[in-house]
Amino acid sequence: MKDADQATDPLHGITVLTEPTTDLLNERQQIDFRTTRENCLKWLLAFGKNPDTADGYARSTVKTRAHRMDQFYRWVWQHQTDGYTTNVTHDHADAWLKHLAMTDHSTAHKSNCRKALLMLYRWREHEHGLDEWTPDYTFSSGSRTTTPRDYLTQDERTKIREAALERGSVPNYKSLSPEERDRWKAHLAQRLGKPKHEVTPDDWEKANGWKIPSLVATSLDAGLRPIEVERASPRWVDIDNAVLRIPKEESSKNEANWVVSLQDETAAMLERWLDQRKTNPLYDDSDHLWLTREGNPYGSSALRQVLRRLCDTAGIAYENRQMSWYAIRHSTGTYMTREEDLAAAQTQLRHTSEQTTMKYDQTPIEDRRDALDRM
Repeated sequence: MKDADQATDPLHGITVLTEPTTDLLNERQQIDFRTTRENCLKWLLAFGKNPDTADGYARSTVKTRAHRMDQFYRWVWQHQTDGYTTNVTHDHADAWLKHLAMTDHSTAHKSNCRKALLMLYRWREHEHGLDEWTPDYTFSSGSRTTTPRDYLTQDERTKIREAALERGSVPNYKSLSPEERDRWKAHLAQRLGKPKHEVTPDDWEKANGWKIPSLVATSLDAGLRPIEVERASPRWVDIDNAVLRIPKEESSKNEANWVVSLQDETAAMLERWLDQRKTNPLYDDSDHLWLTREGNPYGSSALRQVLRRLCDTAGIAYENRQMSWYAIRHSTGTYMTREEDLAAAQTQLRHTSEQTTMKYDQTPIEDRRDALDRM
């Protein structure tokens, strides 16, 4: 009977609307909040661990952490917004963790509250196109520490850009001897997943394509979020003015039209890619600027694999780092803030709130190293 109940109601046994929350909200607010909670909890059960493979969290995990998410919402209403809202921000999350750090609760409780928030904001990131949330605090052995955002250094940014040009390239078809050409045909056959006898000179051209170089260079300049890589369209690209023009209805927050600057070299890569894209049947019925080899839009997992392969090519170690696509975005924000100011970084990163951009107002690793050399 229990399995049948779960089949008809995926949230069976999980409290969606708690009594303390019901006491705080009027009837219409209760209905609105119930909808928000149901959407979140169902997503966590189905996709929460890995959205790209539809791998969800265990029911017991969601059930336990749902209560802590509910506590967080109530705390925000009572101490941050003076009333009901479902628009809980990164600042609200950081403020709650700071509040918890100063309470007498156990380290385990504080850590579990932090994990609950990570789940909540993972849902908001993937389903609402919001920025990734990196907590300001961790809880271990009763201590409180600040966790800086992980990002590529300036030297690593250059190496990644160069690796995108290097990785996967093959020699010119006409410059190879018959023996060399035969070896490269075998390599391309394996790479393209086709029989060796079907490899043609056109495959040489595709192997030296501009998809990955243009994707990487554009992301380095614009600090593209994974959801923006997924949504990116050729219509966004303005080659003549070296900018991306992201319409309001296609932006991650749907709040403004954005004009994002690009380097001239990046615009040139995009121009070459757009010319190649027109000849690729994979894009005949697609409005996506970039697709994987399988014809799918790039998701967070696929982008992470791209970045890690480039790190391997560039000799950048990432075993003890959070090397996701956001490492590119965080580096763009950090160095744009250093070279220009917060206002420039806010526009380039498409932040609606300057408070979000403030998190990039930190001293880069190179500057701190220079300071040590002078000490």
